[in-house]
Amino acid sequence: MEHRQLGRSDLNVSALCLGSMTWGEQNNEADAFAQIDRASAAGINFIDTAEMYPVPPRAETYGATERIIGNYFKARGNRGDWIIASKIAGPGNGIDYIRDGQLKHNRAHLVAALDASLQRLQTDWIDLYQLHWPERSTNYFGQLGYRHQQQDFTPLQETLEVLGEQVRAGKIRHIGLSNETPWGTMQYLQLADRLGLPRMVSVQNPYNLLNRSFEVGMAEVAMREQCGLLAYSPLAFGMLSGKYDHGARPITGRLTLFSRFTRYTNPQALAACARYVHLARKHALNPAQMALAFVTAQPFVTSNIIGATSLEQLECNLRSIDLKLSPEVLAGIEAIQREQPNPAP
Repeated sequence: MEHRQLGRSDLNVSALCLGSMTWGEQNNEADAFAQIDRASAAGINFIDTAEMYPVPPRAETYGATERIIGNYFKARGNRGDWIIASKIAGPGNGIDYIRDGQLKHNRAHLVAALDASLQRLQTDWIDLYQLHWPERSTNYFGQLGYRHQQQDFTPLQETLEVLGEQVRAGKIRHIGLSNETPWGTMQYLQLADRLGLPRMVSVQNPYNLLNRSFEVGMAEVAMREQCGLLAYSPLAFGMLSGKYDHGARPITGRLTLFSRFTRYTNPQALAACARYVHLARKHALNPAQMALAFVTAQPFVTSNIIGATSLEQLECNLRSIDLKLSPEVLAGIEAIQREQPNPAP
């Protein structure tokens, strides 16, 4: 397993990160323990979670994923072997059950969220604490066409100062962003440099063959500022694995179980996805492994967040680390991207 430096920090994380958002919904605790054990055996040292998980978020399952991870640490006694990333939620519709709607990135809400995550994870520190999405209204979760709004949101300096206090207190080692824009990322980085506060070491945004929008604007920031991408949804909710090809809907598939997830199922995305799956099979490649290998190989990617609902899926995804795409396959990928660019941003 390859390991890469996390931003300008002293941490080296595995090039594949184990995602956890199904634990507590599609996967039970025993499933999660088995996945973590298998990932560890493969050389993965990095787990990503969030206070909001599992997904889809529900009041009944809120915090379940972090609790499962905490129980794993207690059972195995190996907390020090892992780099753990978690996230504080931001304001949003339908999640007012989280801290009774106290979802701003201000002092009171940040400290409350962090302390609750530490308790669920049964740990004294979180290695990477991320802002799950911006508090302000901007482009994320597939929203295109920026519409400026005058609104009252927590000043970014206040958020960064509070995070800095938590770093000094030893509760957090490093901080990161998620679902962030070039403007927001650069604002945080410039504030950190100017005020002597902790720098953001990563940004966790979507990136896959159906959505390469990170390459426009954000990739340059990631490279020049050493604030690399933690790529989420590298398989576009499983679409790029081929299991939904020709309209198939496996009964255990996330898109079958949860009809609310439509980001990667518009007609343009379906057409492009079919071409990527065909390209993989034409070259005798597993479609999921081709899609994952493409993401992992990008120079602005620090770690590729893989998720699975079965050990069989996890084994397949793990094998992607050994796949180097040929010039012919890469040319085929670029041809599809040129003809059907970013059909599911």
